[in-house]
Amino acid sequence: MSEPQTYKNLIGGEWVASVTGQTFESTNPADTREVVGVFQQSNAEDIDAAVQAAKSAYESWRLTPAPKRGEILFKAAELLRQRKEQAARDMTREMGKVITEARGDVQEAIDMLYFIAGEGRRLYGQTTPSEMPNKFQMSVRVPLGVCGLITPWNFPMAIPSWKILPALILGNTVVIKPAEDAPISTYNFVQCLVDAGLPPGVINIVTGYGPEAGEPLVRHPDVKVVSFTGSTAVGQHITKVAAETMKHVSLEMGGKNGIIVMDDADLDLVVEGVVWGAFGTTGQRCTASSRLIAHRSVADELGRKLAAKAESITIGSGLDEGVTMGPSINADQYKIVCDYVEVGKQEGATVVTGGERLTDGNYQYGFFHQPTIFGDVKASMRIAQEEIFGPVTAIIPVDSLDEAIEVANGVKYGLSSSIYTQDVNQAFRAMRDLDTGIVYVNAPTIGAEIHLPFGGTKATGNGHREGGTQALDVFCEWKSIYVDFSGGLQRAQIDNAE
Repeated sequence: MSEPQTYKNLIGGEWVASVTGQTFESTNPADTREVVGVFQQSNAEDIDAAVQAAKSAYESWRLTPAPKRGEILFKAAELLRQRKEQAARDMTREMGKVITEARGDVQEAIDMLYFIAGEGRRLYGQTTPSEMPNKFQMSVRVPLGVCGLITPWNFPMAIPSWKILPALILGNTVVIKPAEDAPISTYNFVQCLVDAGLPPGVINIVTGYGPEAGEPLVRHPDVKVVSFTGSTAVGQHITKVAAETMKHVSLEMGGKNGIIVMDDADLDLVVEGVVWGAFGTTGQRCTASSRLIAHRSVADELGRKLAAKAESITIGSGLDEGVTMGPSINADQYKIVCDYVEVGKQEGATVVTGGERLTDGNYQYGFFHQPTIFGDVKASMRIAQEEIFGPVTAIIPVDSLDEAIEVANGVKYGLSSSIYTQDVNQAFRAMRDLDTGIVYVNAPTIGAEIHLPFGGTKATGNGHREGGTQALDVFCEWKSIYVDFSGGLQRAQIDNAE
């Protein structure tokens, strides 16, 4: 294996080592003998330097015309298209998802670049007629300043793009702390922006761990907005800390997503969707299909068909084009998956297939687990209530659509949901009554596109959305402007009264 590259922090347009002099290694979860990169173990002093660089760059960047900002993003999209394959391979090495999925992750960042670049020529506000004569009024979006972004490892390029690009197009500057398990993809993405002409200091990267680097970023008084994707516990902590300085906060957290399978569903289509939804990215998606809420009349047949399909999944290193499922990201997450499988067995659920870790041969140096399906699951069981973030899904039998919707809504999260049915009336009832930010019909709980809002209800987030034009609202404030050209004082409602 080649000598791993050492990556430095990007601060004010310069690549610099951490003031701590310490580094950490990121290893390949499919083969932990391979170190894919060495990164700076940064602290509050590094964060402060990055924030000051972003603050210095803010004034000129916010005054750069938005269409010109968009042109830089468009150039970055073209560069990332050219670098797509290498970026995908780097992603697979650092976080384990299979190469086809990694290419899709990079493509999502490309799509986001093109989409948000176009917003540089829109950024629409409103104009409305005034109730007074000779008076004009409008609203405009204005940037906030320095944005602190904390991103996860499971979509290590797509999710940073969701946050970085809306912030930049509005005229903000950015400090991003990528997940320590998968930082290379953020570097690859940001390098395209730098090479496309983004001015120094407009975007800054600081690597490190949450307590030493993430916490100071959230607490820094010059950071005006924090956008975070990760666990609910960390998101709640960020909310409390950010409240001390009245920061804007956007949170995208967990999910426990359910697919409703009605008795008229095309089971072969369901099986294809569930295997992709439950075991794609090794189940390490906040939108993963971790619950199958199946009509009792088809639950057993669905379990048999799913088991046959799951057992045909090829597990291994994601760089192998024939592999369809990779490893868990790290030892801690692997242990969580293994522990939940044992919880399911102890709760009395039936292991339809899987249920074992893989440790022999080529698997011995990675974090591999069989795709696992539980049957005869009760809605109250922990495996049906708590997010596992691994290749585990649970079949919960129900007797009606009403019960299915009740079970689907009966968790603390509300990110994504799905229904398979041939009955349009049932589909529309589900679309109306499922308490999630995303609903699919005859498709699994994954597959969101960047030009619609992404996010959820309840413990999934705090009401903001990523994707679509709604993502702009996180990184700006509205300014209302009134221009009175009457030549006299007009007192609005006072002078407008009958």
